[in-house]
Amino acid sequence: MQTKNQNPAQHEWVPFLFGDGARILDIRYDPVFKGVFTRDTAKSRGALSDLISSLIGRTVTVEAVIANEPPVDDTRQRPLRFDVACKTGKGEPINVEMSFNPKAHEPVRLEYHAARLFVGQDIHGQDKTYKDLKETYQIAILAKMKFFPDENFAHNFQYYDPDNRVSLGGRTRIITVELVKTEPVVGKPVEEMTNAELWAVFFEYLTDEEKRDKIIQIINREEGIAMAVETLVNITQNEIEYARMCNLIKSQLDWNTDLFEARSEGLEEGLTKGREEGLEKGRIETASSLKALGVSADIIIKSTGLSPEEIVKL
Repeated sequence: MQTKNQNPAQHEWVPFLFGDGARILDIRYDPVFKGVFTRDTAKSRGALSDLISSLIGRTVTVEAVIANEPPVDDTRQRPLRFDVACKTGKGEPINVEMSFNPKAHEPVRLEYHAARLFVGQDIHGQDKTYKDLKETYQIAILAKMKFFPDENFAHNFQYYDPDNRVSLGGRTRIITVELVKTEPVVGKPVEEMTNAELWAVFFEYLTDEEKRDKIIQIINREEGIAMAVETLVNITQNEIEYARMCNLIKSQLDWNTDLFEARSEGLEEGLTKGREEGLEKGRIETASSLKALGVSADIIIKSTGLSPEEIVKL
């Protein structure tokens, strides 16, 4: 899955993004990630194609980003399902997610959505057979938790018989990237990193000033990452507003899940108390995310209802 990068970018990165006082949005935030990889531009599409190719281990070209959620300039509050849903030129369905704060149930959640992605293909009609089913990929980039006991940051899951060491050879794959496991990788020379390693280090350390030189080397080395950064630079204030809205929606969905799990574990708090605590937690998490994105205090106050003193403490 991880191949060495053989095609360094053929241009020098313009370093104005990293000047004094420059604001760099953290691409690990779900809405920022989505804003970079779903724009209707050649660079955004090229960056997405390169990211997916690096993770699945073969070159693919993304031909279509499926509009299964609001476009990046839309501030309407509608439920979100995936960060990036797309199809390759061969019609292979792929979902790519960035999860800043993944929950403990993330592995089973990925299995559920991978199954839905596979069975969602249209093979109706007399001229269709099971052979028409395409390979499907559920890709999750996980920012804040370790999920698997080994130290490998990338995993490629397929149906497999562990007793007899036989693969089913199926067409469903779940690929995970645990960014918290990239610390050993960032110390490697850039020219020795695989494509997957370049992307993982870029995601994890983009906003880390101590790793700034390494990030610039990676941008100059990998053209797909350079295209992603150029797209990130061009994100407008409208898209920051959209990120704010996405964070509000995400907070609400997270609250719904947390409340359900709390009730399932037998906690005796009443529904009213649980709702109040959940909403308060959601307001604080939303305010923290917006503050990290550089949204003004006035907008945060209006959006969350927190006081200026509470925002300062975040």
